[in-house]
Amino acid sequence: QVQLVESGGGLVQPGGSLRLSCAASGIALDYHTIGWFRQAPGKEREGVSCIRTSTTYYADSVKGRFTISRDFAKNTVYLQMDSLNPEDTANYYCASTWRRACQPRLRTADFTSWGQGTQVTVSS
Repeated sequence: QVQLVESGGGLVQPGGSLRLSCAASGIALDYHTIGWFRQAPGKEREGVSCIRTSTTYYADSVKGRFTISRDFAKNTVYLQMDSLNPEDTANYYCASTWRRACQPRLRTADFTSWGQGTQVTVSS
């Protein structure tokens, strides 16, 4: 049984940083694409970043500010978020799939397992 647990969200001032964690169990990170999505109130869930083997992808809105990485020993994927702005405020979810490579235009329908989400609020 796949389980994904996000943590690390919180309230941060504009320009600040947060690191989100996605602890995975029941899967091997080597063989799955892990994606980060976010959903703001009243908006659709959007793909932010993904990673699989050495391939990573970032949406244009976060490129140069967010960095995705993995710790195989902990079976955990991280999303380092720097230079945060109020438009980054959302509930952030990690998700996994074995049947899709990490590539642009992340679609929620391609991911089979989801975490419960962690709230990120950027506000002064």
